[in-house]
Amino acid sequence: MISLAMTALVVPDYDAAIAFFTAGVGLALVEDSDLGAGKRWVVVGGEDGGRLLLAKATSEDQHAAIGRQTGGRVGWFLHTDDFSAAHTRLVANGAVFEEEPRREAFGMVAVFRDPWGNRWDLIERKETA
Repeated sequence: MISLAMTALVVPDYDAAIAFFTAGVGLALVEDSDLGAGKRWVVVGGEDGGRLLLAKATSEDQHAAIGRQTGGRVGWFLHTDDFSAAHTRLVANGAVFEEEPRREAFGMVAVFRDPWGNRWDLIERKETA
């Protein structure tokens, strides 16, 4: 069996990314280990296993990719059971919503950008029987 354990997200600064993803998104800081020479292994994650490795950009190419790692598409999807509370917390911590929340067949959704410009979906899934 193979499972996808985590996805890397290139960020300009470890501590700013930790602050946004913990206080703003509501993820837990799973690990923050010093690897020496200014490098850290920083992992944040949700209750049901989704993990992000926050990787600090160290080259010109990596810095250039910050905020556009998915070519302008939504690249990450957050599920919440309280859309309003999550929306408020995200905005208070630097997220910028591109649209008003809208109802779709699967539930409530809105696209936002994190403080570095990456596009995310915030989704409150409709309850199913």
